[in-house]
Amino acid sequence: MLFMVIERFKNGDPKPAGERFQRLGRMMPEGVVYHTSWLEPDGARCFQVMEAPSADLLNVWIERWNDLVEFEVIPVMTSTEFWAKRPL
Repeated sequence: MLFMVIERFKNGDPKPAGERFQRLGRMMPEGVVYHTSWLEPDGARCFQVMEAPSADLLNVWIERWNDLVEFEVIPVMTSTEFWAKRPL
């Protein structure tokens, strides 16, 4: 499953998360795959595309970061997958 993950850095400060990332990496459990990410120019939010077999496994990753980041997780699918399931 693909997920759009919107991260909001606590206290509006991305620095603590950036420092942890530099020390420990993404800290993803086996089976969770990072695809890509974007940040707002002011650094307030990060948008990531992640893949995991289930939201439960993605939650293991979230628990490792939720002291520094608030998460919104949205299950998504590619346009190709969507239209294959919903023909015109």
